Amino acid sequence: MQVLSANDAKTQFGDMLMRVQRAPIQINKNGKPVAVVISVEEYETMEALKLRLLQSKATKAKDDIRDGHTIDGGQFFDELETGKYD
Repeated sequence: MQVLSANDAKTQFGDMLMRVQRAPIQINKNGKPVAVVISVEEYETMEALKLRLLQSKATKAKDDIRDGHTIDGGQFFDELETGKYD
């Protein structure tokens, strides 16, 4: 991924907009990454994938409830906090 300083991104904004159509660009400020600029097409693709994942998880949850595969709420939140819940 190409990297630009925040100042370079500001001074080369038009050029950056053209380049981001081909690949994301990371913006650094004071040497640290603060943002990634992506094309609208890539953003829309990511949002569509997130929606499909959420829909899939909702369908699985409904199926689990229908089939009686449930767990205690406290256990669920404990697993969610530790990252063990999928």
